[in-house]
Amino acid sequence: MRDLLAQLVAVDSVSSRSNLGVLDVIEPRLRALGFAVERQAVSPGKANLLARKGPGGEGGLALVGHTDTVPYDPAWTQALVLSERDGNLYGRGACDTKGFISCALTAAARPVAPSKPLWLCFTCDEEIGCLGAKVLRGRADFRPRHAIVGEPTRLQPVRGGKGYCIAEVEVRGVEGHSAYPDRGASALWGAKLFLDEVAKLEARLRQESAVGTRDGFSPPYTTINVGTLQAGKAKNIIPGEARLTVEWRPIPGEPFAWVASALKAIGAYVQGRLPRLEVRIQVAREDGGFSTPADAELVRFLEGASGNASTTIPFGSEAADLIELGSEVVVFGPGDIRVAHQTGEFVPIEDLTRCEAILGQAIERFCV
Repeated sequence: MRDLLAQLVAVDSVSSRSNLGVLDVIEPRLRALGFAVERQAVSPGKANLLARKGPGGEGGLALVGHTDTVPYDPAWTQALVLSERDGNLYGRGACDTKGFISCALTAAARPVAPSKPLWLCFTCDEEIGCLGAKVLRGRADFRPRHAIVGEPTRLQPVRGGKGYCIAEVEVRGVEGHSAYPDRGASALWGAKLFLDEVAKLEARLRQESAVGTRDGFSPPYTTINVGTLQAGKAKNIIPGEARLTVEWRPIPGEPFAWVASALKAIGAYVQGRLPRLEVRIQVAREDGGFSTPADAELVRFLEGASGNASTTIPFGSEAADLIELGSEVVVFGPGDIRVAHQTGEFVPIEDLTRCEAILGQAIERFCV
């Protein structure tokens, strides 16, 4: 398992690059284990890898992990070389999620003869929008009854997660000399008014959540964040354009499109107050969350096998795509998400060992 993880980490599969090198490491191992293997093209240089052992049809279990990683700082010269220190294995992707992939492949090598479908699915472009998972869910022959989605959860079963949505906001004004303010229209003032209204919306959501938590989520409401703002060319030029990025993370089951509608209403309000400005809003991504009942068979099994109570997460994952197939879905894996994207990302060796054992038990429970 450790040697396999070293090979996976050595492949630079940052989302801006191809992931086919990772599939080249995985595919021959799966074929040698008797899996029927297929590559599913997603975009140029990007593909999912689907492997099945046992009968086709509905049922069984899917182990799903993404092969892409976030970028790494060039100063981290050993990012693609797996190294050990203090019981941890360091390297880009070691935690998110090549460690889980190594566990899944090792567990799948156990000598079992599935009587129900056992799927191993390794996707592309999770870090930039779960693009591979969206293509995967379109396959008519992929209908697992249970699915474990690999993410760093410290081996705590996750039965619910928020969605992820993002919109690009453009405020267009009239550029001009700052000595003659009446001849221009500052896009930055429009952006400021837009931000004020978004802050009111976020405050309202926060206040409404005071009634009580929602399915154990923390924060217990749909969060909204303005992550970027760009405007202005020089100190003495009236800004003719301002751009903002707004993201929101909806509670599962909540109609997440309402936030986009609220943003468009705010844009109309800004234009009404400042008629020389134009506000354009482009929704770039709208992914809902997921929620699996606390008493679902897969949740109860992973709680018992790991010794950890199930929980929820405030971020998105590929689980939201898989649950649309009618599967029981739980997010589960080795490592801690809080170190996943940082320089010096690592996964504890003990987590890997325990995760492989639990995945092996899951295969026997749901496929044999």
